[in-house]
Amino acid sequence: MAAESAWRLGVFLATLTAMAVAEGVAPRRTRRHDRLRRWRVNLQLTLINTALVRVVAPAGVVGLATYGQARGWGLLPSLPGAPWMAGVLAFVLLDAAVYAQHRVMHRVPVLWRLHRVHHTDEDLDVTSAVRFHPAEMLVSLGLKALVVVAMGATPVAVMVFEIVLNAAALVNHANWRLPLRADRVLRLVLVTPDMHRVHHSTRHDEQQANFGFNLPWWDHLCRTYRAQPAGGHEAMRIGLSDMPDPGTLTGALRAPFR
Repeated sequence: MAAESAWRLGVFLATLTAMAVAEGVAPRRTRRHDRLRRWRVNLQLTLINTALVRVVAPAGVVGLATYGQARGWGLLPSLPGAPWMAGVLAFVLLDAAVYAQHRVMHRVPVLWRLHRVHHTDEDLDVTSAVRFHPAEMLVSLGLKALVVVAMGATPVAVMVFEIVLNAAALVNHANWRLPLRADRVLRLVLVTPDMHRVHHSTRHDEQQANFGFNLPWWDHLCRTYRAQPAGGHEAMRIGLSDMPDPGTLTGALRAPFR
């Protein structure tokens, strides 16, 4: 578990730093609000969420996968084939589960109240990737645990997925101007910043598109893919039209109850 935590923290900090530098060198959009004020709220939520998850599930979903593996739980251990094939399948299925969960968060009113804290950010940058209400983090942890147990995913597969998902979310929330040609190629296999940014539009029809965090295939298969925002990336408004950014940690924590 210590090795998993070290890897996750190391990749997180390295990706966060790289994307913060990229945003400064090649920003995609002009910021509307003070960067430090937003970063303070977003990173405070990150610290609260990290502490909460460690208290509720000290070993995390990787520990749960280890426990389940020792007892032969889940579907994947009974399937024929090499262990690495089960690992790849677990990664893909976990990503599909995250896509499905994201759609449910937008559809179920009580869950949307939690998830809209993520969407009230009126600028989008690398720290937006970690802007989640603590109650949503607990819901996500519970759902992910159920999927891991049902699949019987190996600890290594779960650890790799968690690390990649966290890094991918930091990248695709970044206010980073990728060359258009690179964006067209990368979004065949990865969710790019331009692709995910559409999902944070104030327009409802654009919010209901591009739910993927890591792999883009689910949006294509489920017909929720949208290539570009109607008004272009520079002109699109980010956030929620019916709820402004609370602007403070207290306001973000109270937002689901407003």
